[in-house]
Amino acid sequence: MAKNTLSFVCQNCGAAYNRWQGKCESCGEWNTLAEEDTTGSVPVSIRSKRKGRTFALESLSGKTQDAPRLSSGMTELDRVTGGGFVRGSVLLVGGDPGIGKSTLLTQATSLLARAGHRVVYISGEEAVAQVRLRAERLGLSDAPVQLAAETSVEDIVSTLSEGAVPRLIVIDSIQTMWTDTVESAPGTVTQVRASAQALIRFAKKTGAAIILVGHVTKDGQIAGPRVVEHMVDAVLSFEGEGSQQFRILRAVKNRFGPTDEIGVFEMTGLGLREVTNPSELFLSERDLGTPGTAVFAGIEGTRPVLVELQALVAPTSLGTPRRAVVGWDPSRLSMVLAVLEAHCGVKLSGHDVYLNVAGGLRIHEPAADLAAAAALVSSLVNAQLPSDAVYFGEISLSGVVRPVAQTPARLKEAAKLGFQRAVLPESARGEAGGDAGLSLNAINSLTTLVAEIAARGSRRGEQSAPAEKNATPARFRRGEG
Repeated sequence: MAKNTLSFVCQNCGAAYNRWQGKCESCGEWNTLAEEDTTGSVPVSIRSKRKGRTFALESLSGKTQDAPRLSSGMTELDRVTGGGFVRGSVLLVGGDPGIGKSTLLTQATSLLARAGHRVVYISGEEAVAQVRLRAERLGLSDAPVQLAAETSVEDIVSTLSEGAVPRLIVIDSIQTMWTDTVESAPGTVTQVRASAQALIRFAKKTGAAIILVGHVTKDGQIAGPRVVEHMVDAVLSFEGEGSQQFRILRAVKNRFGPTDEIGVFEMTGLGLREVTNPSELFLSERDLGTPGTAVFAGIEGTRPVLVELQALVAPTSLGTPRRAVVGWDPSRLSMVLAVLEAHCGVKLSGHDVYLNVAGGLRIHEPAADLAAAAALVSSLVNAQLPSDAVYFGEISLSGVVRPVAQTPARLKEAAKLGFQRAVLPESARGEAGGDAGLSLNAINSLTTLVAEIAARGSRRGEQSAPAEKNATPARFRRGEG
């Protein structure tokens, strides 16, 4: 009889230790180690010794075929997955509670079922009646989707093996699944890893596409062992602010398509509605004529997206000024503020700084540096930026504006939405060409942009001087200080 082997496994990252300790040395989290029995972590059939079989080796040369795909019927979902679901692929979808993961998958499975495909929805968190209520609310109760409320992986695999192989299987969620090959509680790292491995093995063997729904931690990361993200073929993140109606489906990893591709949805009373032109939607409620707002021409995957950056710079009474960011990397904001103070003479050490990306979109590319700097300086000197201008460019630590990729696509999207001018790096002027249809203001240094915005603030201050004699000098001192 095998001796029981106990170990302490971190429930956040999956690291194992021989003894309990308060802090996980791998991920740095506290009180996440739990005692687990790892004796049965590997099935007996795998642990047993057997003679290996030989297999044929092939060369790199030869004919290749694109993987057959199954269109979901939702254009934005197909865009993120790379054109549809690949046979035998496994996708992991994560997102905050209540963000709309189950709603999105209910709509996708209903469209596929109406197209004549066998689709199975396995819920480990809700009863069948609860799933039916959601389908009735969305007007999809007539779709021939096969439902079940089950958490045993062995029972699920045995049931799905009968009859025709399903084209799509949804497991909601992987944290609720358990397998009797390991002796630990459902939801633990060992159970999640073993359950995911069994489902992936079934998908590769039968050719069915499987979508695994995963919980997320307070930091927005998919909960459970990180090894699960390496086991699956694609990892999709469903993002969005609770107060906003926009939802962003982002491809974090995709073996069959581009990464960082996004799909934009709008949450309505009848479910998620696809947004074919996200730029127009994000700019539909712009604050025209307000200082501190700049339009950024960005690229999300292969799609150009225009979004408004809002900045507010206000004097602070605190010893340490506040730096609050929504939708952008806080470290990038700190770098832009340091460059403005060191090379442009813009003193922000005595001001609170707030930066927000309108619409709930999260920006990850450094090309937003120039738009963020323009919005910050505009708010500081109370200068209105041109409402028909877009900004993009990366700022280096020396204050030089560096070029970014896909400049023609950014300019084409801006011209399509009616913008007349663009502020971009000097080295990108040649790449932009003469067919952009925009008036290009190419700059080489951040100092040039700050001087242009400060001049606008000065002219506006002179025009309003009779009405506010005491306010104008203070505004000038802020801009020059």
